[in-house]
Amino acid sequence: PALACFSDFTEMMRALGYPRLISMENFHTPNFMLVSEVLLWLVKRYEPQTDIPPDVETEQDRVFFIKAVAQFMATKAHIKLNTKKLYQADGYAVKELLKVTSVLYGAMNTKGVERADVSEEDSSKFKFDLGSKIADLKAARQLASEITSKGASLYDLLGKEVELRQARTESIARPLEINEAEKMMKIAIDCVLEQVQKTKDMLNNVALDEASLQAKIEKRKLELERSQKRLQTLQSVRPAFMDEYEKIEEQLQKQYSSYLEKFRNLTYMEQLLDDHRRIEQEMFE
Repeated sequence: PALACFSDFTEMMRALGYPRLISMENFHTPNFMLVSEVLLWLVKRYEPQTDIPPDVETEQDRVFFIKAVAQFMATKAHIKLNTKKLYQADGYAVKELLKVTSVLYGAMNTKGVERADVSEEDSSKFKFDLGSKIADLKAARQLASEITSKGASLYDLLGKEVELRQARTESIARPLEINEAEKMMKIAIDCVLEQVQKTKDMLNNVALDEASLQAKIEKRKLELERSQKRLQTLQSVRPAFMDEYEKIEEQLQKQYSSYLEKFRNLTYMEQLLDDHRRIEQEMFE
């Protein structure tokens, strides 16, 4: 069954257009770099606009990468992945990768791409761009809500048109009074002159504001120089606890290596126990 599972995985990856060849020897020993590369490629295949960071240099980066991929697949594709098996990056990780490749492969077949006729060039052109469809759906919903609100507002305004038409007709029919128009023009001219004077005052104060800002900039530069000198001084001094910290960090690395070995052995023993129970159940039946 494991061989058949791996064969299906390699066949689906080849059909989806994965640029590298994958063999069973790649997973005889933990190969996290290959697993992370395949996971990132599948995520990009599912949604090219995703922004999952590809950094897997340190332990924390790898844990964050696996969690991000599992959360993405759970929310976007409703695929539940076993993060422990993915982190092991061995043969057990292939079963988890097969869950994602099966969905993409099924979607490709649904769109009418025949498995036997797909060449490498055609498969490289295959895109499963779900992000753009979701963006179009959101834009359509927003436009629909705007159309509804604008239609309701237009309906209310048209309902008031009878009263507004009468008031508009009366205003047009009213004779123009020169004295009142002259009075309104004088008020408007006074307002404009007041705005012009305010603008002139603001222009006169620009020079004072510029000098004040320049003084503040110089003050901030001096503070920055003092802070940089202090930082250089602190960086040149080695903390008293640094030796103890390095020793503890070295011990932690050894403990982590021991923990990783025991965790793999435990997983292997659990698998053997499950196989043993299954065989006993089959014999009992």
